[in-house]
Amino acid sequence: MDVLLGVVLGLLGLWLVLLLGLFLVRPRGGALALAVRLLPDVLRLVARLARDPRVPRSARVRLWLLLAYLALPFDLVPDFIPVLGYADDAILVSWVLRSVIRAAGPELVAEHWPGTPEGLAVVRRLVGVDSGTG
Repeated sequence: MDVLLGVVLGLLGLWLVLLLGLFLVRPRGGALALAVRLLPDVLRLVARLARDPRVPRSARVRLWLLLAYLALPFDLVPDFIPVLGYADDAILVSWVLRSVIRAAGPELVAEHWPGTPEGLAVVRRLVGVDSGTG
């Protein structure tokens, strides 16, 4: 019984650390709302980049893992938690895209972007890439 309690408390502690990490890396200001509105275009972008052999393998693995997580019926942060409930997907997407842009380059991401140039500029701002490059 003590072992089970220890495992449950350990998992709860790990989840709380993850929740804190998501809170710390979240986009600031109104950027999070923009990220949620751009989610359909971002999902198409992620799928296209995941299939592109020019993207480094490690980045493609991150993209496929992200797509698998997004397809799961549950989230790391339940939707009923204020602010972060719906934001965990957007936060994880921005974190993965930041690493992919650094690995593959902004030009390749721009090539695969299905939305408007303004939408791409927002995505670049969210992930911390200058919108003037690429």
